Amino acid sequence: MPPVRISWKDLYFTPDYRQRTDGEWADRAQFLDHISHLRTLVADGEVEVHEELYDGDKYADRHTCHITKKDGTTVTMEVYVFADLAPDGRFQRIEETTLMLKGSDADRTLGSAR
Repeated sequence: MPPVRISWKDLYFTPDYRQRTDGEWADRAQFLDHISHLRTLVADGEVEVHEELYDGDKYADRHTCHITKKDGTTVTMEVYVFADLAPDGRFQRIEETTLMLKGSDADRTLGSAR
């Protein structure tokens, strides 16, 4: 019997997942549109986690995203995350805010661009 493959979206996010980035809410479908859009812009990236906290079904972290876009420009954003986890450990809700450290004015909405 072939191995069962689970997509990253089902592995990490519940069906009723919601995310608010810099004040803009997205449901799971809108979040997946955002990820698809990022794949058209981003050539490479790295996430540097500075702090990470769990307390039952609550999660928080502070991380920096180092992004190289396909046009060769770079973006660095610090991200603050607060989240609710489902009983199975998947993300059910994330609220995050971003702080642009390096990049153009047009890159300020990269965290929620679709």
